[in-house]
Amino acid sequence: MSVPQRLALHGDLLDFTGAPALGEEACADVRFRPDHWLLVEGGRIVGAQPEAPDGSWQRELHAGRLILPGFIDTHVHCPQLDVIASYGATLLDWLKTYTFPAEQRFADPQVARVGAELFLDALLANGTTAAVVFPTVHPVSVDALFEAASARQMRIISGKVLMDRHAPAGLSDDVEGARRDCEALIQRWHGQGRNSYALTVRFAITSTPEQLAMAGELMRADPSLYMQTHVAENTEEVRWVAELFPEARSYLDVYDQVGLLTPRAVLAHGIWLDDTDRALLRDTGAHIAFCPSSNLFLGSGLFDWQAAVDVGHGVSMASDVGGGTSLSMLRTLAEGYKVQALRGTRLTAWAALHAATRGAALALGLEEEIGSFEPGRMADLAIWDWAVGPVAVHRDAVARGEVVPLPAQSLHARVFAWMTQADDRNLAAAYVAGQPRWRRG
Repeated sequence: MSVPQRLALHGDLLDFTGAPALGEEACADVRFRPDHWLLVEGGRIVGAQPEAPDGSWQRELHAGRLILPGFIDTHVHCPQLDVIASYGATLLDWLKTYTFPAEQRFADPQVARVGAELFLDALLANGTTAAVVFPTVHPVSVDALFEAASARQMRIISGKVLMDRHAPAGLSDDVEGARRDCEALIQRWHGQGRNSYALTVRFAITSTPEQLAMAGELMRADPSLYMQTHVAENTEEVRWVAELFPEARSYLDVYDQVGLLTPRAVLAHGIWLDDTDRALLRDTGAHIAFCPSSNLFLGSGLFDWQAAVDVGHGVSMASDVGGGTSLSMLRTLAEGYKVQALRGTRLTAWAALHAATRGAALALGLEEEIGSFEPGRMADLAIWDWAVGPVAVHRDAVARGEVVPLPAQSLHARVFAWMTQADDRNLAAAYVAGQPRWRRG
């Protein structure tokens, strides 16, 4: 496709300059610039302005549409599109019944390639332009994912899943074989283009102490590597970890003892943590990927975001497909609001959207590359209709004060209604590095 070097996108620009409080509707960290032009040159954002640029820019009109940084999904499983919305299982049963059989298919290079392409295109069709991804234990699944991501110029963090016990034979490795695989994949992919490698421990249950120690050694050898895993998702899982690691103070401590908690560690769920664990996250710089859709679907529990804020560790947002029921980060954010409401916390649209854009970029150390419309950032963005369908159109008109003068209408009221009602039908286009990678129709 022919891509202009100088592209100007016109619409309602929304991003963040700071971190909003969980319940603060009036927030100075929100940057809303309606009817503005976002200027993109060479795949990067170079500025924004209210007046139309000169004729040297190719103009694309999206008046009356919302333009946001692309969403960043910090925990999602590429091979689990096969099992999304499968009925009736808690976490450990889910793995045995649905997940492990699906993942074994990715030993086939053709299955891995087709699966990776479908997965990444589905992310883009939901306005997600960057992700932290679990493939499978098979190196070919990692190759397929990074190859497909490179073709789309997407920012992807991923790595071979480590499992050397309590897993089917088709998904099991061993310590030295896993080390060799990881070292070869790191050499091939880490820092190549927009790819980054993550030591990917499925969870403590499926790795021996020796394998966890090996992963820690690789992390210490190259601090630029990421680490991703699961922690404290389900009470049965927590009990089993305590039996397997009696010397550890907690589930989280298992990872800390081998050096896996760093500012580049992404731990999914973190529901059943105490304040000592939360302080450990704060002190190491590791953060929790909040997966509300999955937590509700599997009945795992209600993540305490306010406790994370009180102690001071980072939180990002994640779909966790296939335990999660949609790749749509908008649906995920709406579910996150409901989880926090059940905990007695009112989550604003600002806090939720920040955690899926600039906040996620900060948590991953990528704030100079993605997550906002600051000059110099990659032009990874999504263009949204404010409302689709008669009910949403009516609600949007009410929020703008055009139907009835209801009290407490504000920009937050409008964005919150959009966040709660919108989904992939609202997406008009998704851009990666200034190139249109998905368009409606």
